[in-house]
Amino acid sequence: MNGPDSGGADSGGENSGTDDADERRRIRDAMDRLLAGTPLHSDGKLTVKSLAAEASVKRWLLTHKHLDLQDEFRARVAKNGQVPDSVQAVLAENAGLQQRVAELSAALAVERETVKRLERVVQVLTLENESFKRNEGGSNLRSLKPRVPEAAELQGD
Repeated sequence: MNGPDSGGADSGGENSGTDDADERRRIRDAMDRLLAGTPLHSDGKLTVKSLAAEASVKRWLLTHKHLDLQDEFRARVAKNGQVPDSVQAVLAENAGLQQRVAELSAALAVERETVKRLERVVQVLTLENESFKRNEGGSNLRSLKPRVPEAAELQGD
């Protein structure tokens, strides 16, 4: 029969004691792996969520059923006072990537300003060119035609 703290259909009876013992053993083994920085089934963070994932148990087992193991884990984390090497490596990589994103964002902003400036230059030159074309007949401006090199010039001196 399923009680209010039962974990499933078979949790009442003789197997519940061995199920609890197995859960507790898996949770403690997971604690050891997380604190050692050698996670097998989780992200390696020192959280109850990661502990549940590492132990392959539902999180509610730690937050409602095995509160003593949750407290033990938090105490061990506080006593240990350090972040596992695997998590430190990920955090360091993340910091480096965030710095790279900031650098690329700054470079992109500079390039966008350059593009805007060049667009304005092209616009001014286009307007000047159109103005010169309209006034070509009355001024001393001439269109330059591309010069075709002579055959002797192509062969060299």
